Amino acid sequence: MEHVMGLFEEPFDSMKNGRKKVEVRLFDEKRRKIKIGDTIYFIKVPEQKTSLTRVVTGIKKYATFRELYEEIPASLMDAADRTIDQMMERTYKIYSPKQEKKMGVVAITLKAK
Repeated sequence: MEHVMGLFEEPFDSMKNGRKKVEVRLFDEKRRKIKIGDTIYFIKVPEQKTSLTRVVTGIKKYATFRELYEEIPASLMDAADRTIDQMMERTYKIYSPKQEKKMGVVAITLKAK
């Protein structure tokens, strides 16, 4: 199955260059449909003219972003230069703690197709 997700420029370029191997998202209805072996078609936003495709090699659910960040090496998210608190601060600019509590979160491990 193929899924479509948007990525802002910095994480998109990081994934394109092979530095970002794990995508972090809320475990919402859309992400609950993702299975190992599926393909994700990432579109760079906001311009939506550039894309890349990755294959899902792993899926791990967590109750919170902090739990995820404490377990997954930051280098796999191209965030080795950030503390967990810095990662949390950036994450909460995109997702709210209320959303996190309601849905949980997921780490999606990817490889180039």
